[in-house]
Amino acid sequence: MSLIGKKIENFTAQAYQNEEFREVNFEKDFLGKWNVVVFYPADFTFVCPTELEDLEDHREELEKLGFNVYSVSTDTHFTHKAWHDHSEAIGKVKFTMIGDPTKAISREFEVLNEESGLAYRGTFIINPEGKIVAYEVNDEGIGRDASELVRRAKAAKFVADNPGLVCPAKWKEGEATLKPGLDLVGKI
Repeated sequence: MSLIGKKIENFTAQAYQNEEFREVNFEKDFLGKWNVVVFYPADFTFVCPTELEDLEDHREELEKLGFNVYSVSTDTHFTHKAWHDHSEAIGKVKFTMIGDPTKAISREFEVLNEESGLAYRGTFIINPEGKIVAYEVNDEGIGRDASELVRRAKAAKFVADNPGLVCPAKWKEGEATLKPGLDLVGKI
């Protein structure tokens, strides 16, 4: 079953960001804004720091597009701080790192591996109404590329801002889009 269009249920969780612990509430912090949520299996692991460092390298670009950036694992916010303090790659991270020790958020996004108790590598784009408009989920050993996330985020926002237009494969900002209609049938 697809998660496209699923409205995320409200949740409250503890998070770590910029040397502070803070509470994150879905209704307060997500609704009315574009959001990127990146799940990963665990702190102090191997592929995860490479992904979060890559995400941090693209954070400013996503924020300039109007996206809030969050990461989530089933670790606690305390573990996030310890990882931030001890990893060169994670020490660069400025986006909000949400702790999900109860696994409720991972279940809500349907990325929890119930056997291991860890989240799969799920990437979600959530619109201002709180609905999932794009996502991908990878197994634990398959790392992601944040530049593709940025491209998809731009496309999601473009489609929302331009009803009736769609973005073709490999679309990049500023390139031609399509207006579906009878005149295009069989001509692409």
